[in-house]
Amino acid sequence: MISDITRKQLDTLSFTGRPLVICDVDEVIVHFTRDFETYITRHGLWLDFSSFALNGNIRHTANGKPADEQLVARLITDFFDERTRHLEPIDDAVDSLLHIAETADVVLLTNLPHSAGDHRRENLAGHGLSFPVVTNSGPKGPAINDLASRAAAPTVFIDDSPSFIASAFDHAPEVHLVHFLHDERFARHIEPLDYVSLRTGSWKDAKPHILGLISG
Repeated sequence: MISDITRKQLDTLSFTGRPLVICDVDEVIVHFTRDFETYITRHGLWLDFSSFALNGNIRHTANGKPADEQLVARLITDFFDERTRHLEPIDDAVDSLLHIAETADVVLLTNLPHSAGDHRRENLAGHGLSFPVVTNSGPKGPAINDLASRAAAPTVFIDDSPSFIASAFDHAPEVHLVHFLHDERFARHIEPLDYVSLRTGSWKDAKPHILGLISG
């Protein structure tokens, strides 16, 4: 299912007939984890990296107990409200995407509160990335299928989340998948997915691979 808010954003997009690159934002273009770690310390919490998750891994500094899910949800929402405009880019992300955009359409598909969408656009534009930004909720596969069906092949999707990569594979199996795992503390818990085109934590690896996919 595609939410009405996401659908309205998708319907505004037009394509040039070139290949399409769909890219996540948090932990792919901009740092999320390191800034979120700093943010939660102000609330007497710390981030445990014993598994690939936030729920259960955000713990109270005083006693080590996990924060309850309602508190985690509120912290994430507040973080995006307060910090989205200030997030810094991951090494080589900006230059890589600008290079890719010379030969492909680029759409940024990001799961964050829709209310923070304009903050995200402002932040990315400040880093030189003025590509269309589509805010999404829930699995990304339906939106990826919609985008890929309206764009010229080939299409590439880049994300850090294994569940979103899997969702893309389920809904749009013709799309090339790049599993971008920048933070090794989380990446070490994720088994390789045999249907991805590339698994990497560096744009130095991702950029030439993506350029190869879209030039073919």
